[in-house]
Amino acid sequence: MEWLALLMFICVCIVLLAGYPVAFSLAGTALLFAGIGVLTGDVNPLMLKSAFSRLFGIMNNQTLIAVPLFVFMGVMLEKSKIAEKLLTGMASLFAGAPGGLAISVVIVGALLAASTGIVGATVVTMGLLSLPIMLKSGYSPQLSTGVICASGTLGQIIPPSIVLVLLGDVIASANRDAGVGLDPVSVGDLFAGAMIPGFILVAFYIIYIAIIARVKPNQAPVAPKAINARFEWRALLLPLILILLVLGSILGGVATPSEAAALGAIGATILAILFKEFSLSRLKQVAQTTTKTSSMVFMILIGASIFSLVFRAFGGDDAIRDLLTNLPGGVIGAMIVVMLTMFLLGFILDFIEIVFVVVPLTAPPLLAMGVDPVWLGVMIAVNLQTSFLTPPFGFALFYLRGVTPESVKTQQIYQGVLPFIGLQIALLILLALWPELVTWLPSVIYQ
Repeated sequence: MEWLALLMFICVCIVLLAGYPVAFSLAGTALLFAGIGVLTGDVNPLMLKSAFSRLFGIMNNQTLIAVPLFVFMGVMLEKSKIAEKLLTGMASLFAGAPGGLAISVVIVGALLAASTGIVGATVVTMGLLSLPIMLKSGYSPQLSTGVICASGTLGQIIPPSIVLVLLGDVIASANRDAGVGLDPVSVGDLFAGAMIPGFILVAFYIIYIAIIARVKPNQAPVAPKAINARFEWRALLLPLILILLVLGSILGGVATPSEAAALGAIGATILAILFKEFSLSRLKQVAQTTTKTSSMVFMILIGASIFSLVFRAFGGDDAIRDLLTNLPGGVIGAMIVVMLTMFLLGFILDFIEIVFVVVPLTAPPLLAMGVDPVWLGVMIAVNLQTSFLTPPFGFALFYLRGVTPESVKTQQIYQGVLPFIGLQIALLILLALWPELVTWLPSVIYQ
């Protein structure tokens, strides 16, 4: 019966590659195979009734309320042109330093990641605003596009990230399924665990740029004074205060992720008013974008829930558990296989599908083998961030390609991201060798 589960997974991948919507591909394929299973006697029809309780569980999940609120916060900050003010201001702040413009892009990318958490929006925004300035300043197309892509994907790992919100909920469920959930895992745990790796990655980017600027100054020259703008401390401090309030309320145990997300949504609206960028038409745009994005997330979650139910009905979860536990190398071998699988799936699937489909199937066996849930969640987030940068199918590359001028070749974009992929792989190795980089801060905060 396990072969039907494998066939169903292959069929879903084929349907997704054909271009059909993810949510309906997952649910439709699952229902089709469920019908086949009922006809062949491999699936008990009564088991499918639990799909309704699963859907009600999604509707009743308090943690997931944070998703539309964080999306609203990010879109409002994007529409209020705070990113543009940050970029022009940071460019003036680092104007006298070799590679200063690229360093400012990394810092702004980190701030946007912490405020929006939306990879596609961040890459497109940074590409539109900073790429023309960098090319005009004499930066090489490879370094310019590499910095923008890498900085834009920081939204995967720097909290409050939507990826971490969704991962936190799924990892918590997997921890309970594995029967090792004596200490419940929360989204706040993942936020705390991702902070040090996020800072390390930003430091890696800045150090690399500084080295390139010194070794190859023609690739990262000093920005000419003509493009510099007056630095506005308000454009930096106000979003930073909002980020600290949102993160601090979660990490300090003052607010739940949903309550902190509501604070962030209100704070982003207040910032738009202070920057005189608020209007009813803009509010309507933000509400529409938030509704579309949130609807997509929850429809995929519903489809993934039905898919995982049928997959387990065919015994697919038992097959995966047996496969991982019997691999040579024990926990290390199982982790390597799961990380490689997610890395490859990141070429064809968005992070939402991987979080809702792959993680619930692979995380319980790993957690049952003794893997720390917070460390596993952060490793998955960094791994997916790396896959989104990797040519030729990395999503961040497609986002940037859509807004780059024709003078910048696709091959140059691919060449530009390779060093940053190496830095992210180095971070993965670092976290694998020293898990305390992830687990120390949550243990201190929540001891």
